[in-house]
This record gives sequence, structure tokens and C-alpha cells, in this order.
Amino acid sequence: MAPFYKFDYFSEGTGFIIALLLGVSFGFWLERAGFGSSKKLALQFYFRDMTVLKVMFTSIVVAMVGLAFFTLFGWIDMTAVYINPTYIWAQVIGGLILGVGFVVGGYCPGTSVVGAVTGRIDAYFFLGGALFGMFIFGEMFPWVEDLFLSGNMGAIRLPELFNLSTGVVVFLVILLAIGMFYGGEWLENKFREEEA
Repeated sequence: MAPFYKFDYFSEGTGFIIALLLGVSFGFWLERAGFGSSKKLALQFYFRDMTVLKVMFTSIVVAMVGLAFFTLFGWIDMTAVYINPTYIWAQVIGGLILGVGFVVGGYCPGTSVVGAVTGRIDAYFFLGGALFGMFIFGEMFPWVEDLFLSGNMGAIRLPELFNLSTGVVVFLVILLAIGMFYGGEWLENKFREEEA
């Protein structure tokens, strides 16, 4: 029964080693997919390369289906899996800020690390800006704490939020992903034709 760390199947040190190996592997595959390049990432905002959207929805669907089946078979206890609490207004505002930064800089925080590790100068600037933003947020926190904590919904999952079964939510997310794949393909073809 997972999660293994929660049940003391391995030590904190082993957990850090596993996290390091997973992080390096994740970064390696991001780079292999071309996500260490701000040019490739920025193309999604011009609807010319929707690879990022497809990869993200694929990972969401694989993780969601995997967790649903692992829970169904009793291989994982979802009540023991930590989920970040939802603070809806802070996360909406933070998402908008992150989105604007992504459009302007061509990186999200994770891909900026990948770009920096592979020596891309623009990624160093973006990563430096992200770290500076975190510092400013930390210093300003007493003034924005009320906003940060507003809309606290706790550690809520989509089935609880929409009062639907896990299976129905998984099915709806799969349908959404299929729609996004077809929509992404349509946009890529449309904007390629306009370029030609």
C-alpha cells in the first residue's frame, strides 16, 4: 500500500535520493522534448506548436487514470497522499501572474531550470527573476496574507468539488483532453496554412 514514505518504508534520506533521481529524470525528458527552449514553449501562444498542451494533458490523464486504478485495486491509499490546500483567489491571481510571465519570458519555473542547466542565457534571466519574485513575495507576505488565505477550500479534489464519482471525473477529463488534442491539431494546421 502506497505512499511508501508516509508508512516509513524508507528513510527521509532515501526519500531525498529518490526525489533527486526523479527530478533529474524529469528535467532530462523535458529537455529531450525541447521544453528547455523558450522559442518552442512560446510557439504555443501563437498556436503554431501545441506540444506543451498535449504533453501536459497526457501527463494529467496518465496520472489520473493510474491513481484511480491504483486506488480501486487497493494499491494506494489516496487519503494518505498529501494534496496542497486550495486558496482559490491567491491561486487565480498567482496563475495569472505566472501566465503573463510565461508569455513574456517563454518559460515556466520548471522549464527555466531545464534551460539554465543546459546553458541558455535567457533561462538564467528568467530564473533570476523568479527567485527575485519569490524573495519579494516573502518580504511582502504580512501585507498580502489575508489575500493569500482567502478562498480557503482545504485539500479538495475534483470529485468532491463537483460532487461526482471519481470515475465520472476521470471520464470527463479524458474527454476534455481528447477535445484539446483535436483543438490543438486544428489550431496548428490553421496557423501553418496562414504562414504558407
